[in-house]
Amino acid sequence: MSRTAVVILNYNGETLLPRFLPSVLLHSEGAEIIVADNGSTDGSVALLRQSFPQVRLVILDNNYGFCGGYNRALAHVQADVYVLLNSDIEVTPRWLSPLEELLQTRPEIAAVQPKILSYNKKDTFEHAGAGGGLIDALGYPFCRGRVFDSVEQDTGQYNDTTEVFWASGACLAIRANLFHQLGGFDEDFFAHMEEIDLCWKLNRARHKVYYCGQSTIYHLGAGTLGYNSPRKTYLNFRNGLSLIFKHLNPGELLVKLPLRMMLDWLAAVVFLLKGQAGNFNAVGKAHLHFVLHIGRDRRKRRLLRAIYPAYSKTSVFPGSVVFSYYMKGKRKIG
Repeated sequence: MSRTAVVILNYNGETLLPRFLPSVLLHSEGAEIIVADNGSTDGSVALLRQSFPQVRLVILDNNYGFCGGYNRALAHVQADVYVLLNSDIEVTPRWLSPLEELLQTRPEIAAVQPKILSYNKKDTFEHAGAGGGLIDALGYPFCRGRVFDSVEQDTGQYNDTTEVFWASGACLAIRANLFHQLGGFDEDFFAHMEEIDLCWKLNRARHKVYYCGQSTIYHLGAGTLGYNSPRKTYLNFRNGLSLIFKHLNPGELLVKLPLRMMLDWLAAVVFLLKGQAGNFNAVGKAHLHFVLHIGRDRRKRRLLRAIYPAYSKTSVFPGSVVFSYYMKGKRKIG
């Protein structure tokens, strides 16, 4: 059985694969490299077969989204550690060994991410993960090195190795047995915030999630959906509500869910004032979907509470990141 499997989920990445896959092949010593094709309609599969015969190819019959695609692909992968890697990432020499070493020497750690910098601006952190994921008291996710639209320049301030609340799905190293034990990704999320949900489950199961600043990768970002895409807005707001409904403790939920929904609508008004009617509508559609499917989320909540009664707040930011950012003007938190 392979010790580590680097698994790239591909969807119509014919232009991305020749650009980014070579660095993964060059710098991932000892790992099996797997590309799982998520029902691509372009020439991705033919390209992989012709130009990258050393890569193991797993072909899915449809586009199952990030969540369903990985769940199905990893059912065909035997390894001790899965490294889920986006198709638009350039890795660096020795990027993998610090992640592997942390998992090998620290049994309490279940998952870890590297430092994630921007591919186009290599001295700056990237939105998707940056210096490790955190979450505030209302369930808003943010990162060390990136709060909302503000990203920090990398000056070595996050070269540490430390516990975080969630690790980015752009590059997530996770123990394979725990991934399957916790049921993998919630496929109702389809894409976006699924890794936060999985890390929250790890937290509830008393495992730790870490950030490792000794490993660096460069992420192009927004390869499938642009940062201002209404589709991305819809998924983020929809999944954000499902996330806190599933995981917040009962007393918290009564207070924080209405407040969170109110803040969502405040964000929607801001979208409208900026002329982004598509994003305004996306928030409304996200809330409607959440309300219509609240019974489904309630069943998931009950099941989680039956198995894992509560979660640790050790790495939860105690205040509101929205208040700190917009009212206090704090652009760096964590």
